[in-house]
Amino acid sequence: MGKNKQKQKIILPPELPPEVPDDEIEVSDEDLQFVNENLDYAGFVAGLDTTSITKHVTRVADLKEDALERLYERRLQKKKLKEKEEEEKESRVEVDRVDALPVKSLDGQVYYRTLAEKKGGDGGEEEDGGGDKGIVRLTKTERRAKLKKSKKEAKKLGKQVENTEQVEATPQAAVLAEVKEDLTAEATFETKKRKLAELGVALLADPESNIKSLKEMLQFCLDDDDAIIKLGLLSLLAVFKDIIPGYRIRLPTEKELEMKVSKEVKKMRFYESTLLSVYKAYLQKLVLLEKKSKFQHVAVRCICTLLEAVPHFNFRESLLAAVVKNIGSQDDVIRKLSCSAIKSIFVNEGKHGGAATVEAVELIADHVKALNCQLHPDSVEVFISLSFHEDLRKPEEPDKESKVKYKKNRKRKNVEEPSQLQESDRKRSKKELMAKMREEVTADYKSAVFTPDVKEQRKMQSDMLSAVFETYFRILKHVMQSTAASSQANGTLVAGEYGAHPLLAPCLNGLGKFTHFIDLDYIGDLMNYLKKLAAGGSSSDNSSEKCAKGLTVSERLQCCIVAFKVMRSNLDALNVDLQGFFVQLYNLILEYRPGRDQGEVLVEALKIMLFEDRQHDMQKAAAFVKRLATFSLCFGSAESMAALVTLKQLLQKNVKCRNLLENDAGGGSVSGSIAKYQPYATDPNLSGALASVLWELNLLCKHYQPAISTIASSISTMSTSHNQVYLASTSPQQAFRDLSLEQESFNPKPDLRKSNNKRKRGSGPSRLAGVEENVNSTGSLDEDELRKKLSDHFSLLRDFKESEKLRTELDRTTSALQLYEEYKKQKKKTARRGIKIGGKGA
Repeated sequence: MGKNKQKQKIILPPELPPEVPDDEIEVSDEDLQFVNENLDYAGFVAGLDTTSITKHVTRVADLKEDALERLYERRLQKKKLKEKEEEEKESRVEVDRVDALPVKSLDGQVYYRTLAEKKGGDGGEEEDGGGDKGIVRLTKTERRAKLKKSKKEAKKLGKQVENTEQVEATPQAAVLAEVKEDLTAEATFETKKRKLAELGVALLADPESNIKSLKEMLQFCLDDDDAIIKLGLLSLLAVFKDIIPGYRIRLPTEKELEMKVSKEVKKMRFYESTLLSVYKAYLQKLVLLEKKSKFQHVAVRCICTLLEAVPHFNFRESLLAAVVKNIGSQDDVIRKLSCSAIKSIFVNEGKHGGAATVEAVELIADHVKALNCQLHPDSVEVFISLSFHEDLRKPEEPDKESKVKYKKNRKRKNVEEPSQLQESDRKRSKKELMAKMREEVTADYKSAVFTPDVKEQRKMQSDMLSAVFETYFRILKHVMQSTAASSQANGTLVAGEYGAHPLLAPCLNGLGKFTHFIDLDYIGDLMNYLKKLAAGGSSSDNSSEKCAKGLTVSERLQCCIVAFKVMRSNLDALNVDLQGFFVQLYNLILEYRPGRDQGEVLVEALKIMLFEDRQHDMQKAAAFVKRLATFSLCFGSAESMAALVTLKQLLQKNVKCRNLLENDAGGGSVSGSIAKYQPYATDPNLSGALASVLWELNLLCKHYQPAISTIASSISTMSTSHNQVYLASTSPQQAFRDLSLEQESFNPKPDLRKSNNKRKRGSGPSRLAGVEENVNSTGSLDEDELRKKLSDHFSLLRDFKESEKLRTELDRTTSALQLYEEYKKQKKKTARRGIKIGGKGA
């Protein structure tokens, strides 16, 4: 029992907290107020016996007071030892872990070596050792407060040192920061490029499983770097071109979403919905970036390529609206891209079934209407790429067999007895079911095979034609109004950005191409418009000259061409007098200027109105023959060749006009009522050309161009007999093209025979005889005057040569002086530099 008692550990009570003086205790006003208000509850505190409490707390059972005091003294000693160890640890400095290896104890703990901190000197240690006796040691709380103060001061000193270092290293740091920024920018650019490429390759490899990466690629279009945005747009364009399906995506309805479907269907729905949402966001981004000048070309290129590649897909309307808006742009690149995209839609109707063509044509018509026909000519010239089917114009004729069957069935029904009505009802129901089944099967077959319906095609074509001709008639009406307004304002026409009438030429070209599709009800109005425009914009004779200033010669000739094309395509239904157009052509031939007007248009007018026309009045044909002969003398070789080809054709068709090739001035009996030729007459029927002679052919036979001289000589050798038949080998257009190409590389060779003959004639004895006769007639020549004149002439020549020599010498001396002055300046500079270097060395 005794051993057990000795083994029991005696646990002393914990230490009491240190006594705090009353001065250090801080009591708030709220605490005082609370105590004053509740004095009854706090009264027992004043009567407490603290000494008895401490004795009760510090007492230990079964121990005497002497043993307790010893225990307390041991605890104090242990406490002091611990404090000394802590102080030593704080004073010791840990060795760098690189310089010394750690020590591992048996417990498994690792201890790093430490060294005692060296003090300033021995005298200091003695002073410290002597002074420790008089100094009072600080408590833990005071030491902590002191450590905090020292740390704060150290932080302040560290900040000051950092500031001074920053101030000293600002120029170097700025350069380093710029270099680091450049390097980081290049690195980030390369990483983004690599990331874009990886995402794009993954999408192209397996789009269904990697469809979520489309959103990541779209995020690159929101980057701060312009180059990354452009790369993102172009990479998304390549991805969309490859992964977009060949059908329009229809999102499921709410009822369809509620239905239970397989995993494959869910996966397909998720793929289509994400593709459609990202594609929509991409198009919205393109429309926004198109307004910024930095990204305008890239955005327009992406929109146009998408429209060309996937015109069948969703959001086609937004793409078409963006492209049609840029059709009349002032930027050539944007305009060409937009026009090529629209033309590809018109040509490749198999991709979209013709629906996109109808939408594009209607949008262009609305665009022309909104801008009041003030657009670039390319915006309407795209209509020429349209193709219409003539078979769709014919209405469907009901089959004769179906009519016969219907009549037979009707007769049978009338003959049937009322007892058979029930059986017929059953048969009808069966037939109706069979008809419905057939309709469903045909509909499914059409959707699978994608064969367009004839009715739909006919409707789309009629819509396109109405939009196209509406645009053309609007342009003609606008030109008429503008020319009438200019005639009232004394011929002053206000020209826009693209000219006075920018859309008239493509409008007339389109009317000439699609004349056979025009409805007969509108052809009469169209011919009246064309007649007024060919006359200059007004039907009255007084204002025609003023209005002619508003339209060019090429535009007026084109009006005549369109009128003849309309007449040829509708010969049976129309009865219109074309004499006014011949009068305009007769006058416009002389108004033509090669550099200002288009030669191709004039040649086309000659071909359609004169060369290919079969019936001509004799007076009119003779007037055109004479006018073309005079025209071929005035202008270039290509125009002259086309005019001579037309002239030859007219003479071949009208035998009586060959009397102009004879030398009988006055025309004889063929001259008609007008006995004298009037070259300035405006009407060919009143010119009296049969009373003239084609003397121009004699001059054209000596033309420097061999082709013109040969055809002129062939025309002049034509006989007036009726039995000869001539066949036209080339048309005026072909002759114009051939000669315009030859003229570029044509160098006329001089006729050596003529020049030699002239020399022989001039150098023969006749010339000497003439000189001798002149000498004899004027008397002897004054040799002194001749010598004076020759001496003066040669003295002038010598003066010129001497002045040239003097000028060359003067130039040499001035250049030498300049070089010498430059040498002096350089010598002075080198001397100054040497003096400065010598002063620094001293």
